Amino acid sequence: MSSVLSHDQPRLAGTRARLAKPELLAPAGSLEKLKFAVHYGADAVYIGGQQYGLRSNADNFSFDEMREGVEFAAKYGAKVFVATNIYAHQEDLAGVADYLKELENAGISAIIAADPAIVETAQQVAPKLEVHLSTQQSTMNWQAVRFWKEEGLPRVVLARETSMDEIREMKRRVDIELEVFIHGAMCSSVSGRCVLSNHFTDRDSNRGGCCQSCRWKYDLKADERSVADPEMNLFTMSSKDLCMIDHLPDLIDAGVDSFKIEGRMKSIHYVASVVNAYRQAIDSYMDNPEGYALRSEWLEDIGKAANRPLNTGFFYTTPGAEEHIYEPEEKAAPFDFAAVVTEYDEDTGIATVQQRNFFRPGMEVEFFGPGGRRFVQRVGDMTDVEGNSLEVARHPLQLIRFRTEHPVAPLDIMRKRIG
Repeated sequence: MSSVLSHDQPRLAGTRARLAKPELLAPAGSLEKLKFAVHYGADAVYIGGQQYGLRSNADNFSFDEMREGVEFAAKYGAKVFVATNIYAHQEDLAGVADYLKELENAGISAIIAADPAIVETAQQVAPKLEVHLSTQQSTMNWQAVRFWKEEGLPRVVLARETSMDEIREMKRRVDIELEVFIHGAMCSSVSGRCVLSNHFTDRDSNRGGCCQSCRWKYDLKADERSVADPEMNLFTMSSKDLCMIDHLPDLIDAGVDSFKIEGRMKSIHYVASVVNAYRQAIDSYMDNPEGYALRSEWLEDIGKAANRPLNTGFFYTTPGAEEHIYEPEEKAAPFDFAAVVTEYDEDTGIATVQQRNFFRPGMEVEFFGPGGRRFVQRVGDMTDVEGNSLEVARHPLQLIRFRTEHPVAPLDIMRKRIG
């Protein structure tokens, strides 16, 4: 993991007397991920329905699942947003009005939209739905922000290419909510406006079919001959991932209203780890801005789930060649999601966990939960729920019991080191 602490950016001097607490907005590619994101501290989650979104390969939500997700989130005081952020062709618009009405009826708080046709339709047929402008609109200046405010939108999701100075100028000139990506994958094209996927695979990036062609391995050729150094590996066009946990005070002081984590296609382990770290960091700063300090365990938790090297994107400077990944990526994070706690017996200290990855007695594992609870132990004797002794946990979703050295709670996660 590349250290985000190496970016020697100066802290902004002083803080405003009254700072609104920013929203922590997390991705949820499935109903189960939604529940983990909210349980681990998200104030809001964004999901995809089965139409009009840019992640057609995610486990997108049916209307019944949306209603269940809204009900679950409401217990935590959290909201649910739905991405309807495609750029629509004419045939895509059939049925969009009915779809938006169903979102409103399901209790969805807002949609994230890019196409003016979808924006206008939502305002006309589903007035209880807030419309947040998608990052797909590549908004990077205050005049554009003002335009969308005048169109009746309460929030703009800024392009990933926006700088900290530009954000300050927007907040100074326009009274509107600003949402920015603060963690996750960066796009090699301007805020997702990629045509390579269409060209290579006939899958439209801007209609939900991105094939992630920037992650492929490439050679450099002229006249069918390779002109690359024969000693050089094939290269990618992939960007390093964004991580702003070390710069939350700057973002808050600039007036950012919503901190957005990318990753509807990411794992439960990733979502829980990253949301947990940012939740603690935001709360710590808001409780005591003057005494705030980044904690090493927050970076460690992010590192245990990170798939790529990290940087600060466009916030402080325009990324150069050093901010791209040219060598083949190390895909696997250093830790795997091994199990999730379903029950805990305080009298016996026995936890029941649901298996998500292979583990066995004697293996060192780490438990963690919301708010920074975590501990490391070795797995002891294991049984199934009928009391039969087990030598290995190899069956997906199998319920397994063993003693934990400290109390755990439902939805706590057990992870193991890879290798």
